[in-house]
Amino acid sequence: MSKIPVEKMRTAINQMLAGKKDRKFVETVDLQIGLKDYDPNKDKRFAGSVRLPYVPRPRLKVCVIADANHIDKCKAANIEFIDAEALKKKIDPTDKKGKELKKWAKKFKLLFISESLVRQLPKLGGPFLTKWGRFPTVVQSNDDVKVKIEEGLQTVKFQLKKVLCLGVAVANVAMNEEQIRQNMNMSINYLVSLLKKGWNNIKSLYIRTTMGAPVKLF
Repeated sequence: MSKIPVEKMRTAINQMLAGKKDRKFVETVDLQIGLKDYDPNKDKRFAGSVRLPYVPRPRLKVCVIADANHIDKCKAANIEFIDAEALKKKIDPTDKKGKELKKWAKKFKLLFISESLVRQLPKLGGPFLTKWGRFPTVVQSNDDVKVKIEEGLQTVKFQLKKVLCLGVAVANVAMNEEQIRQNMNMSINYLVSLLKKGWNNIKSLYIRTTMGAPVKLF
């Protein structure tokens, strides 16, 4: 249960949006979290993903590593794809850093792969993609590719690494106040559920637009 009253959250959102300016791009709304009573070197590092009601960043680039079935579906939905043979050509067995594959993978925030190609993933650069945080989401043969990608774009990940500060894009300024509030509320509640002491591990919560000043929530 959220410790932040609805009205307080709405006031903070309106304060944040009041400072936005017209720009050539849609600014994201970032949730900035400060943790306390955690030792990343000793405590178990948490990681988890939650699907939000609304897509925080709809313009993220995605690509499907597709079999013949999904290639047709991607073409019909105007979704970028690559087949297995084309992807293999980006892998040089003598290059231990996978430079060409990395150059390709870095263009995309999310990757997806047809279920029929999962067994081939080790030969398609799977270990590299895992290392770079680009491990693909599996698309079943009967899935609607467009819907699957929408689900991926709605999902945000919380992961504790070596520092006690986290930043996650949970909304964007093109959304209305209620949409931002719903995404923010679900994100915060999910994060708290991952923490060993719940709200007692939260030191601070701020929200801000990409180019704006932080607004304190908690």
